[in-house]
Amino acid sequence: MLPPVSLKHALDAPVFRISPGDSNYFVLLFDPQADAFSSIAVIEIFTLGGATPPNMHKDAHEMFYVLHGEGVARCAGEEVALRKGSALLLRPGSEHVVQNTGRSKLYTLTLMVPNEGFAELIRAGERLELDAEDRAVLGAL
Repeated sequence: MLPPVSLKHALDAPVFRISPGDSNYFVLLFDPQADAFSSIAVIEIFTLGGATPPNMHKDAHEMFYVLHGEGVARCAGEEVALRKGSALLLRPGSEHVVQNTGRSKLYTLTLMVPNEGFAELIRAGERLELDAEDRAVLGAL
């Protein structure tokens, strides 16, 4: 039986990049494997100019909350600016791209509800370590 509360710190969580050429990577906070959580919560980190590949989710809502940096989201022919404090909700079936347009890395709290295989995709990727910039930003939150 799992405890009623799960507490983690981003600096202690595992970090993954889905594919070696990707320009975004993930600090895995909560997921089905580690937490019996039907959704997934990550801190997504976008390198300078980095972006998600165009993607969509059949049944899942995806939410991005910008913790640090600037970017844009493109979805259904629209482009919206993202900055610290912006919250973006993408509905199932909407193809989208999120891109870092700032002068530093872009950090978002990203939730996918339900998980829809995203945690498994992340965990199957390449294991990484946070760099000094990541540790400074995430340690300051």
